[in-house]
Amino acid sequence: MKYFLLNSLSSDLKSWLIYICSFCILAGCSQEISVPKTKSIDHFDEYHGQKVSDPYRWLEDFTNDAVKEWVNEQNDFSKQFTQNKYQTSIKKNLESIWTSEYLSTPYKVQGKTFYYFNTGKLQQNKLMVKDCDSCIERVLIDPNQFSSDGTIALASASVSPDSKWLAFAQSDGGSDWRTWRIMDIENGQIMADELSWSKFSGAEWSPDSKGFFYRKYPIPNGEELSDVNTHPAIMYHALGTEQSMDRVIIENKEDPLLSWSISVSDDGQFKILYTTKGTDERNLVSIGRYDESFTPIIENFKASYTFIDSKNESLWFLTNENAPNGKVVRLDFGDLNAGFKDIISESDLPIRDVDMINQKLIVHYLEDTFSNIKYFSEEGIENGSLQTILPGTISGLSGKKDDVEVFYSFTNFKQPSQIYKLNLLNNAQELYWEEKLENFKSENYVSDMVFYPSKDGTLIPLHVSHKKGLALTSDTPVLLYGYGGFSISLVPRFSKRFLAWMNQGGVFALANLRGGSEYGKNWHEQGMLLNKQNVFDDFAYAAKFLHSKKIGSPHSTAIQGGSNGGLLVGAVMLQNPNLFGFAIPQVGVMDMLRFNKFTIGWGWESDYGSPENLEDFQNLYSYSPYHNIQDGVCYPPTLITTSDRDDRVVPSHSYKFAARLQNLQGCENPIMLRVETRAGHGAGKPRNKQISEIADIYGAAMSFIK
Repeated sequence: MKYFLLNSLSSDLKSWLIYICSFCILAGCSQEISVPKTKSIDHFDEYHGQKVSDPYRWLEDFTNDAVKEWVNEQNDFSKQFTQNKYQTSIKKNLESIWTSEYLSTPYKVQGKTFYYFNTGKLQQNKLMVKDCDSCIERVLIDPNQFSSDGTIALASASVSPDSKWLAFAQSDGGSDWRTWRIMDIENGQIMADELSWSKFSGAEWSPDSKGFFYRKYPIPNGEELSDVNTHPAIMYHALGTEQSMDRVIIENKEDPLLSWSISVSDDGQFKILYTTKGTDERNLVSIGRYDESFTPIIENFKASYTFIDSKNESLWFLTNENAPNGKVVRLDFGDLNAGFKDIISESDLPIRDVDMINQKLIVHYLEDTFSNIKYFSEEGIENGSLQTILPGTISGLSGKKDDVEVFYSFTNFKQPSQIYKLNLLNNAQELYWEEKLENFKSENYVSDMVFYPSKDGTLIPLHVSHKKGLALTSDTPVLLYGYGGFSISLVPRFSKRFLAWMNQGGVFALANLRGGSEYGKNWHEQGMLLNKQNVFDDFAYAAKFLHSKKIGSPHSTAIQGGSNGGLLVGAVMLQNPNLFGFAIPQVGVMDMLRFNKFTIGWGWESDYGSPENLEDFQNLYSYSPYHNIQDGVCYPPTLITTSDRDDRVVPSHSYKFAARLQNLQGCENPIMLRVETRAGHGAGKPRNKQISEIADIYGAAMSFIK
């Protein structure tokens, strides 16, 4: 496939035309395709005495008709590259893969068992319930009935302590905004209660099951998909009342950036109030008996504290104070002045989470990204572990301190989800359910983990997966994936989208970059704020390592990442334009000088820094994708993706990046923008949209690198 470039220059911008000769590969005849023209308007902002150009500021008004028309032109342009024989093959394979049944890890409340289920053909997962162990399951909520196109999703669900009520939240078109409703679990009747303008919130029930706590934001003054979200409040809603009657539990009008959440102990004796700022892990903690006022326990933002459970007057917490890998501590409510007592000391392995089940502290460690589950007594004495046949990731292992049996899920890069029933009295486990994919055998794939040195010599884990018997050469298509931020760990999980890539003869590689928490708090800190460049170097050096082992090469390697990972791909492709054959930045944070001006973006300053601070500005400006595109440099073919209702990372980030990259591109490699409609940052996206998006993205990538 050949591309020919025609440049024509005007006074203030360069526009160009690409002609594609498909030789009957795509449409059976040659076809002229022009890159959409994007108007440039002189605009400058001043940061710390430095003027910064922002010629595509007008694209920030992403609900404007002119911007929508521009988006339609961009989508039409990108379709010329996404619709090809690879896309057809991948989509067919995904349709087959996606027919397998899905079951989430079951959990019990008062003898009832709840879980999500999908036949493999439904747009959204159903919420199911079994009223007793021997009862036939029944549908509790079918979100496929919410809308004809499957774009209204069931975003959250919380069962009351007495198992009589269900609080559930709906999300419209992928938005982070939630509307809460209440259902009578016994008869399925939905109550009149309707709670609007909730975000980033669950429903925490009161011990008497007569109401719940939730987070509510003020009604936006302007565009609800872009207005800055501040001044939240924790509300209490009593069943059967109007939202206007909800009681304010806590708010702070003087500090609009503070946010809160409440936990109630399983026995209903205590309530725990967390105070946070943005995505900063560090928090304040107050506790109290449920029917009494709160007492501050942690009054400075110095560390992270997470409540585990309580028994009598004792409360257990997971914290990283003076313990970067985490430790378990206990507090005596009857003697608060005594402070916290170490119960399980910090170890060489970082703690992912802790639960108290069957009078045991069950600690989930990460060992080189794989799950390692150990049991401890309430006093911190180690007394066993959970053994798995293969290394992988355990999730859903939760319950109450009196539970004897619980469920957990297991997976890794080549093992579809399995659900086990675990008896904690004798540590016996049995396979309860497993996902079965058509024409798939795990033994036909291989997945290995290696370590490679980054630019500064730090060893980084890299998982490499592909079909068994695949000849690994410099021409092998490689998909390199990463994230690297916000203390989020990428752990081994089976993925249908990555399976589809491997089924095309490709290698999937996942790098555990600094910025995550795969190795605790220190690993996160090495990839945040002024250390952010470490993350970009880690990613680039992953590609260099693979190429040195003859696993792909610059011309056959595609890079992919979403959200903070979209920033990763954008920054790395600009810093290393000759290292990759294709780039896929998805829903990325691309304008690092204005990310804090929209929705919840201000909350990311804990990881990125603030443009209003000189040192942070200089750092952000040095790698901001939107601001670091060089005129005339040849960048790899790039498919930028976003959604028109993304109110987490607003789509204008991707719009502005695409417009500037198209204008300054120095060679014939196309810069494409794919914008999904009736979708948001990713959560709640229906089955058909997921399949189409994956097929388009990987189809385009394969056409350039294979």
